[in-house]
Amino acid sequence: MKRNILFIINPISGGVSKAQVPKEIARSIDSEQFDYTIKETTYAGEATELAHQATEGGVDIVVAVGGDGTVNEVARALVHTPTALAIIPMGSGNGLARHLLLPMNVRKCIEIINQAIIRPLDYGMINEYPFFCTCGMGFDAFVSMKFAEDSKRGPITYVQKVLEEGRKYHPETYEITDEEGTQHYKAFLLSVANASQYGNNFYIAPQASMSDGLLDVVILEPFDLIDAPLIPIEMLNKTLDKSTHIKTFSTKHIHVHRSQPGVIHYDGEPVMTGEDVDIRLIEKGINIVVNPFSSRQHRRPNAIQTAASELINQLTAIREDIQHQTHRGVKLAKMIQKKIEKNLLT
Repeated sequence: MKRNILFIINPISGGVSKAQVPKEIARSIDSEQFDYTIKETTYAGEATELAHQATEGGVDIVVAVGGDGTVNEVARALVHTPTALAIIPMGSGNGLARHLLLPMNVRKCIEIINQAIIRPLDYGMINEYPFFCTCGMGFDAFVSMKFAEDSKRGPITYVQKVLEEGRKYHPETYEITDEEGTQHYKAFLLSVANASQYGNNFYIAPQASMSDGLLDVVILEPFDLIDAPLIPIEMLNKTLDKSTHIKTFSTKHIHVHRSQPGVIHYDGEPVMTGEDVDIRLIEKGINIVVNPFSSRQHRRPNAIQTAASELINQLTAIREDIQHQTHRGVKLAKMIQKKIEKNLLT
């Protein structure tokens, strides 16, 4: 008996044309194994409605064709159902697809769908919003809001927003409670990761796994302007967790209290919420078609990347020590000057 697949295409995600996708599906899908239907979304939230209808209709696999926003809309309707999520990444970041080591190619993704290897994986909740890749608050949520407000989409616009807003953004203080107790952190951003990256191979939590039953909490502490270029380098290097500006730990649940309401994001989608934010893991809550041809080694830094990270940290430590010694020297010089002036006056 053939299995049923629904392809949900977001025609406007990521500014990428999807015009050739139906033809590629017709060419590449295993028609002996699957019957398929294609539907295009026409408004925000429709992907969730279509995916929900698919679960009620007994569809075996729903394929999200679009970016992380489309993936989130589809996936939220599939949690705790037998229907599996598959992805053809055609957005601006494609964070979840990249974490799952899916190719950025329609035909190759359909070949993976034809294999139909399905695994139950974890997802998270931030307040009432499900997320499958990352969520957070602070600078990344602020940039997500600015990005959503811009009429232009794509990675270039996102980088522009980071550069524009980074100079003006001020760190916040967060009260974080988990199983170990309560701690206070002053942070540039607070990110909670179910998967390893934001998208475009920017790894916010290189060690994160969707099958370990844990969320990776990443706290980026305030840093000097001179260190700013090093942060994206470490992210691309898959070595951000080794940065001296990072604190990270794993947990199933955290509660965050901040001084005032503000923006949060879930899978890059910004939303305003109150001072208190609750984030928790849901284990094995969604079935996902995975890539049987991939290796987890691709998510790990190689020897050169690791060595580069160690060098960056050593140089940072040397610079900070020089700054500290210079600061002490200036203080000492001022103290000596005051004593000389005092002796001269007496």
